[in-house]
Amino acid sequence: MLSSHLGRNLPRLAFALIALLAALLVLTACGGEDPAKGRTPQQVLAAAQNHLDETSGINFSLASDDLPEGITTLKAATGTLTRQPAFEGRLTVPVMGAEAQVEVVSVDGVVYAKLPFTTSFQELDPAKYGVPDPAALIAPQTGISSLLPATEDVKIGKSVRGGADNDEILSTYTGTLPATAVQKILAGAEGEFDVTYIINDADELTEATITGHFSGEGEAAYSYTLDVTEYGVEKEIAKP
Repeated sequence: MLSSHLGRNLPRLAFALIALLAALLVLTACGGEDPAKGRTPQQVLAAAQNHLDETSGINFSLASDDLPEGITTLKAATGTLTRQPAFEGRLTVPVMGAEAQVEVVSVDGVVYAKLPFTTSFQELDPAKYGVPDPAALIAPQTGISSLLPATEDVKIGKSVRGGADNDEILSTYTGTLPATAVQKILAGAEGEFDVTYIINDADELTEATITGHFSGEGEAAYSYTLDVTEYGVEKEIAKP
């Protein structure tokens, strides 16, 4: 009778044991480690800022998945930033209900773009479109890294395993950004912005999501998510 009872319940017991072991592995992997290494959240963000300011270059993408209808501003960007400073990549902007992808090179303080239905690059003033020189995104005073020290009310959230081989500890930090900080990236920003950073155990910023009124307080709020996919990039970017 006992063996029969165990036989019927063995699959359930085995499943419960596997679930318990999996939970213990997760706790061992994340719960017993201090991703901040005894530092305050502000100190972790300062370390992430330092990595961005010292790297030779990054590959990155920036995108908004909830851009309100009628807003004609940057929807997405992807490419390479180098310390020259220089940028080479592609910008996506909404045009008359569609999306236009524009090849862009910025070097020596001049922005060149290959506009839709054209075959050659021409000089472009990005300020006319409410966006900065994309090469400025790597500059310490005006770029991505400048957002980190400007973040207020920083709090640490949960940590999870991640990375290409699931061998990194990724930690979440939340806070708020004043409009003056965000305006360096998009000039129309107004009001306070919510921000969430994901930082790996090497103190590298891997993702940032910023939500607020990028096109002015009279317009709907929306989000941009920045993904930094590679640090230490070395690439010669020349005038096209």
